[in-house]
Formats: sequence, structure tokens, C-alpha cells
Amino acid sequence: MLRTYEADLHIHSCLSPCGEWEMSPLRIIRRAREAGLGLIAVCDHNSCENAAALQRAGRREGIAVLAGLEVCTREEVHVLALFADLERALALQDWVYEGLAGENRPELFGWQVVADEHDEVQGENPRLLIGATRWGLAETVRRIHGLEGLCIAAHVDRQVHGILNQLGFIPPDPPFDGVEVSWRVPLSEARARFPEIGDLPCLTASDAHRLAEIGRARTRLRLASPALGELRLALRGEAGRGILPS
Repeated sequence: MLRTYEADLHIHSCLSPCGEWEMSPLRIIRRAREAGLGLIAVCDHNSCENAAALQRAGRREGIAVLAGLEVCTREEVHVLALFADLERALALQDWVYEGLAGENRPELFGWQVVADEHDEVQGENPRLLIGATRWGLAETVRRIHGLEGLCIAAHVDRQVHGILNQLGFIPPDPPFDGVEVSWRVPLSEARARFPEIGDLPCLTASDAHRLAEIGRARTRLRLASPALGELRLALRGEAGRGILPS
């Protein structure tokens, strides 16, 4: 049976240097439930080290969590990588780490906190997660697809790290599975304002770095269950799945 899910597929945790400490796994899940969300994705900068904790907390609280990363390519384009399971997300993380140079300076960029599902601090990631990798956009998209993930061009409307500002266009090859517009652009207006989107599926998400921001933008999806395979069908508009008008 198909049902409607309210989804926010771009949320940062306290692992992202620009994310507040309040963005701990359990707090994110409880805020998502308060916001009426049924499906979220954690997409920290160049890392997924808090994804397992969010998934465990989500299972307890009845919120489905996709493991993801927000990868910064060599061109300084941000892309969202979403996966069906943690193992594939970790495989991409290993590859991303190979191409990531530098060490974080918390006094400049912020702390990068790894926490468990009870919001207990487990450590700090020392890498410069805010930086760009040495991997190009095309090879990043191919790597994500090789791991059977979905690749979404992040916040294409933004002047910083959006693909349209960085490149001026959306390359057709390798193809993205969709694009995301930020909370600043109503989903109903996205194609008119950014004709470069063309026929690509278009989502909106909060890009939340604070608890109050979770769910400020969301995509309504018709799915049989809150799973990556169902999201893939919705992006393609297949088998009755789809993106619903906001």
C-alpha cells in the first residue's frame, strides 16, 4: 500500500563543523518526529560517522534514517550521496577520506563531534571535513552510482557550492538522480526560476544545521515504505511512486 511520507533528506549533525552541538543524534530524531517527518537523511560534510547512531535512535523513535554524505568535489560542488545501507555509505566515506587533505582547526571551523544514539560523545573527527576533496564531479557521481547510491546535486539555487553557480550548468553525463533546491525556493517555483534543472527530478530539503531548521523545507513523497529503493522509484515516477505537490 502506498502512503505519503514527509521527508527531509539533507540534515547535518554535530559531526559537521558548521553544525551546532544541539544537532546530536537523539535530538535530531526527536525534533524530526515533532516536525511530522517520517523519513530523513543525515548528510554530514564528507563523512557519515554519525549515521549509525542516528539510525539506531531512529529505529527506537519510529523515524526512518537514510545514511548519506554531502561530498564536496574538486570543483567545490556539493552533492548528496544517499544509500540503502550503512556499509555502502562507509565505503564511499573511505574513498572520500582518501581524497581529503588537511586537519580541522576547531577554533576556526567548529568542532566535529562523533556521538552515539544516547547523545554521548564518542570522540572528534580530526579531518578537515569542511574542505574540498581531490575527486572531480564526474568521478564522484560514478563512484556513488557504483555503490548503488543516489546522487543529488545539492542546493542548486545557492551561490556557494551550488552546481549552477560553480559550473553554470548541470552536466548530462554522468547523470544525476535529481537536484535539490534549498528552503529559500518553493519547490513549485524551482523549474521556472532555474530552467537548467530541465526534466531532472527536483526535491527540497532543510540543509539543517540547527534543531529549529529541521523540516523547514521538506518533500512529500508517495512511497510503499521509507526506503532508498522506494525513493529511487519516486524520483523516476515509477510504479505509482512519486514526488507530490507541496
